[in-house]
Amino acid sequence: MRVTDHQPQTPRRTPHRLLWLVKIVVSAGLLVLLFSRVDLARLWEIARGASVPWLTAAVGIYLGMTLVSAWRWGLLLAAQHVPVSFGTLAGSFLVATFFNNFLPSNIGGDVVRVSDTAGAAGSKTLAATVVLVDRGIGLLGLVFIAAIGTTIAAADSPTLGPLGPGMLWAALGLGLVASGLMVLMPDGIGGLLRPLQRLHHDWVNTRIARLTSALGRFGAAPGSLAACFAGAVVVQALIVVFYAAAARALAVPIPIAHLAVLVPLSFIVQMAPVSVNGFGVREATFGMYFTRIGLPLESALALSFAGAVLMMSFSISGAFVYLARGRRASAVHA
Repeated sequence: MRVTDHQPQTPRRTPHRLLWLVKIVVSAGLLVLLFSRVDLARLWEIARGASVPWLTAAVGIYLGMTLVSAWRWGLLLAAQHVPVSFGTLAGSFLVATFFNNFLPSNIGGDVVRVSDTAGAAGSKTLAATVVLVDRGIGLLGLVFIAAIGTTIAAADSPTLGPLGPGMLWAALGLGLVASGLMVLMPDGIGGLLRPLQRLHHDWVNTRIARLTSALGRFGAAPGSLAACFAGAVVVQALIVVFYAAAARALAVPIPIAHLAVLVPLSFIVQMAPVSVNGFGVREATFGMYFTRIGLPLESALALSFAGAVLMMSFSISGAFVYLARGRRASAVHA
């Protein structure tokens, strides 16, 4: 099916070079500061003693998380009456994961997902809406896991920080209410976006119409949204278990309830566009949390880097999927 969206061309004015410089400075500065405060010999000892079987198990868990993520995406597309096979979505998700890990921001991965489904959807706006809704539901799942983890961990460590169980449960409730209003009253969202018509009336008006129509179809498929949220909870739980396996490989004695707090927190912090793929910011978050619960900074850095390396190593499979696509396309046009 032909993709019908044609976005008007506008000049790019964002000072990308300055933003890149800021990200590099933040990431490098935080890493230098953290490494200056650790015993490098101890850090190397922890890394060198890692258990290969447990690291392998962590990669297997991450694969499971990827497959569940592709299934969730398929649920949302099906709710929009967009037929895409699970194999196609899984391959696209792998490619997106590769782009997320090896490009300066995770926007690259979302562009891949939109591009791969825009043809079936017949609209880039619809494909992008599905990806954004998937992202939003994933964030709700992340907050849900963090709220559970904080509730359990607070029993042993009542001074974990400002994000207590009550605040997280309240944030989850507000998020669910806001999400429900969006899909039940899509015209209200359209009304909020109407002022954007001043930029390019016809183009913006068409995009708003497609967005509100997509939200309306989601509102008519509550079962798909509920299943997607359940899948999001499973995805976030698997990421916590992934880090638990990595911690076991490194003999880092951190309870899984604390990982259920730390891992979502680190992902939320990394959403701020102030670092290169979260490097430095992620390690600083791990370090502060480990210090708060009485674990050494060396263990925090070892676990943070181990998780990042395993994810990046796994995502290389997406590069092979991407290359295989190119070969198939070349064979078709030969």
